[in-house]
Amino acid sequence: MAFISSSAGYWLLLVYGIFMILITYFFARWKKYKTIQGFLVAERNVNWWLGATSIAASWIWAPALFVSVQFAYQQGLPGIFWFTFPNIIALALFMFLAPKIREKLPNGYTLPQWIRYKLKSEKVHKIYLFPYFFYQLMAVTVQLFAGGSLLYLITGIPLITGMIIMALIVLIYSFISGLESSIVTDFVQFILIILGVVIVVPWAIVNAGGWSAVSTGFGGLSGQFRNIFDPGVAFSFGIVTAIGLISGAISDQQYWQRAFAIKKKNLIKSFLFGAIMFGIVPIALSTLGFLAANSSLGISLPANTDVSMIGILTVTSLLPTIAIVLFVVMLLSALMSTLDSGLNATSSLFVTDVLRYSNKEKEVWAKVDNGQALTNEEENIGKHLDKKGVFYSKASMLGITILGFLVALAATYIPGFGLKHLWWIFNTIAACVVVPTVLSLYWNRLDARGVFWGVLIAFVVGVPLFVYGNIIDNPVWIVSSSLFIILVSTLFCLAMPKKDLQKKSLI
Repeated sequence: MAFISSSAGYWLLLVYGIFMILITYFFARWKKYKTIQGFLVAERNVNWWLGATSIAASWIWAPALFVSVQFAYQQGLPGIFWFTFPNIIALALFMFLAPKIREKLPNGYTLPQWIRYKLKSEKVHKIYLFPYFFYQLMAVTVQLFAGGSLLYLITGIPLITGMIIMALIVLIYSFISGLESSIVTDFVQFILIILGVVIVVPWAIVNAGGWSAVSTGFGGLSGQFRNIFDPGVAFSFGIVTAIGLISGAISDQQYWQRAFAIKKKNLIKSFLFGAIMFGIVPIALSTLGFLAANSSLGISLPANTDVSMIGILTVTSLLPTIAIVLFVVMLLSALMSTLDSGLNATSSLFVTDVLRYSNKEKEVWAKVDNGQALTNEEENIGKHLDKKGVFYSKASMLGITILGFLVALAATYIPGFGLKHLWWIFNTIAACVVVPTVLSLYWNRLDARGVFWGVLIAFVVGVPLFVYGNIIDNPVWIVSSSLFIILVSTLFCLAMPKKDLQKKSLI
């Protein structure tokens, strides 16, 4: 049942899309963004407040909007605690990781690039590219999946049509100036997100009968989860979520890309405020889940509707059309901010880690990064290099969008498969490389052998066990497989240190 007419929905998308494209055109369209450095890392000149809002907006994606409300609805206070707390920690960790990688690789672009530089292994570099590309594919897939479902539920716009329109809007403004377009639109989108939260959430609480209507739902749908540290939720949901969220952030090129783009002196401040600003959103939106869990309000899911849409149904049940429109704009802003970040992260991975360059092109690229003067011949090579880099950046954006659309479309035809499952699977794959990534920045004895075998076994053994655990819906299997992935990748790294350093340490 649509709450806004399809024609109104199309107009809303048209106006929203034109607005974001104009914002990008007037505030992020400069000549320097025709260079590789401009398109991929915004000339490494992003100030702290734009960086902070971009970090927060990019992390406020489908799980923060929909899964947070779902777990507040299903598992009450402990559900939202175990969702929000690890999310904040995941971003806050970059207060340490971002300055460290800038210190070690000042002119870097991607985390896999650092791994290749650190370990001197093409084999490990290639195995690293799988989770990093896969994470961006799933980021694109999840935003399109959630956005299309949202538009269909609210306006009746067909799922495929909604996903295509969203993808086109983001592709158009991302093509204008790459990462800078993402950062500028993130700022505007974050303002729209906060406006939506500040207006819609209190309005819903008032119409539901006040704070008592919220507190009645603190125990979740069953009413049994009022203890924020409920051991059952901590085991079945908290452990897996904490591992997945922290691993997801550390294995997400979107944040390494921002670590290379924000001014070095502003990194700690940007990630600190980004983490705090993010936390406001899922905590505020969780009240919609608590309201839905209050049986006296009579809020229920229609048949064949994914439970992650419960927040939307709460708003449509309690508020008038104008509030629904504002809420949809808020949700679209959050989804598109992550969608454009996923496209830009993909472009940086493809241009830096996949595309091949001649030795002379590499030499010129390094000289440009270091601010060295170029000869006339080198300037011509540099211009060709920039055209090549920007072209393939856009081509990779288009490619990941098409692939993400196809995966999202396939996911809609899998019975019982929802947003939560997509979210857990790509976070679990990300967990395979999280320990080697951290060790690469802080442990000089890390060796390519340990990383390769640890990550490989985590992939081929741990991930299938995790998927199987979800299929049979067994919390013990799910938690055990998540812990196995972290443990095996850690043990192999520690058991196979660099031989030369090992010998020196014994002298």
